[in-house]
Amino acid sequence: MTYSCLHTHTSFCDGAADVETMCRAAFEKGFDSLGFSSHAPLTRKTGIKTNWHLSDERLDEYISTVLEARKNWEGKLAVYLGLEVDYIEGLSGPANPDIQNLPLDYIIGAVHYVRVPKNGELFTVDGPDEEFCRGLEGFDNDGMALSAAYYTAYNNMIRGGNCDILAHLDLVKKNNDRFGFLSPSDFRYKKMLTETADTIAAARSADSERNPVVEVNTGGINRGRTADPYPSLDGLRLLKERNIPLVITADAHAPDHLGGHYETAVKTMENAGYRTMLLFTGRQDGKAGWQEVPLE
Repeated sequence: MTYSCLHTHTSFCDGAADVETMCRAAFEKGFDSLGFSSHAPLTRKTGIKTNWHLSDERLDEYISTVLEARKNWEGKLAVYLGLEVDYIEGLSGPANPDIQNLPLDYIIGAVHYVRVPKNGELFTVDGPDEEFCRGLEGFDNDGMALSAAYYTAYNNMIRGGNCDILAHLDLVKKNNDRFGFLSPSDFRYKKMLTETADTIAAARSADSERNPVVEVNTGGINRGRTADPYPSLDGLRLLKERNIPLVITADAHAPDHLGGHYETAVKTMENAGYRTMLLFTGRQDGKAGWQEVPLE
């Protein structure tokens, strides 16, 4: 298959290696392209302080470093500049002007944070065990209520528009193997997933400069937290029914993640009825360029 990864993190945020090291690893693995997607800065606009987002002070350095890598690897590896942008209702999202005005090749929209109904505090659905359990307790340990909050935020992000790639669609399930807080086969959960697939289809039918595609993300498998990609088979079947195109990513946080478990992604996509995937070809006339290629 043709190898690429648009969801790549480096030491600018929570990755383990620098930009040059990731480029070299991608080239040695036979990649055609590599896109960087640091977690976009949050602190200045939201007050949230983390150790896994790009700092506001290093945004310009991140951009210049990736653009320099593009020059250095020209003719050997296509290098693209992106950001993974957290959607937090009223605080942050891909549609924010500060994001839209950056010279990005693409924007990945993601939901990590949801609000605890009891106190309004934010917590990350894919966070460390202690944080996750504390957040789940705020939903009275009701996995369906937590899932509803997650998918409501996700759908609102989609409706807000202005992102090119939708990240790890069912990330809310990341900790389910460990804590068993929800049943993905429950009709209520399936209804949420169906509504999100419908929301994506509606967004793609709208006249927009950024027509979102969905990533098949192997990051949970790469880090030993899930057995399936995001989204898993049920979600992919819903997307296939709506002819929503897919791009495979590793959500790479280290060089050895690049291309990791892509075979599992391909097999799951094939089981859902897909026979093709997308490759990014750069930003052209203000829009993301995509090439449809066979799954191999």
